[in-house]
Amino acid sequence: MNRKTLITLKTLTWIACLSPFALLVYQAVTNTLGPDPTSTIALTTGYNALLMLILSLAITPLRLLSPRLSWLIKFRRLLGLFAFFYASIHLATYVALYLNFDMSVFKTDITKRRFIIAGFAAYTLLVPLAATSTTWAIRKLGGKRWNRLHKLVYFAAICGIIHYWWQVKPGVLSPMNLTITLFVLLLARPVLTWIHERKARTVYSRT
Repeated sequence: MNRKTLITLKTLTWIACLSPFALLVYQAVTNTLGPDPTSTIALTTGYNALLMLILSLAITPLRLLSPRLSWLIKFRRLLGLFAFFYASIHLATYVALYLNFDMSVFKTDITKRRFIIAGFAAYTLLVPLAATSTTWAIRKLGGKRWNRLHKLVYFAAICGIIHYWWQVKPGVLSPMNLTITLFVLLLARPVLTWIHERKARTVYSRT
């Protein structure tokens, strides 16, 4: 892929990732967030945090499926950082608009409300990933340690999905699509890695 195409795709990715946030800002300015603006902001930011996190997890399986898709690796960090961006707004919405910065209520929620526990666990796991997303951090930690640390993304995604299910009312199936997608990705990665390594061993044994 040439540089011009890559820049174009990255620009389009930025636009796509920022679109939900831009829409929220527009709705806030025009007072069209609906009857429960706080809920709209929380649901939109939470959903997009999970969506972008899952999209970032899809990149490795896609690359394993076809070497032609190896260029997708250049977008994994960007998607991960946007996931953290929306997760941060989601958390800020909870602290500022639901709690009104009353940290005594937060202390109660974090120990007694299970969907808050799962959501905060997911965010806590994302913090070190976002903090070590730079090239400098990769060099400082070393490739192996950096890779081990960033496997926390799977636990963050699982906690995020649990948070989503525990937050919605019983019988509401809105988290189902993301749940199925995450399940497929979690299953696909080890299977595709095994197939890829087996093919590599077969080629090596023939040489």
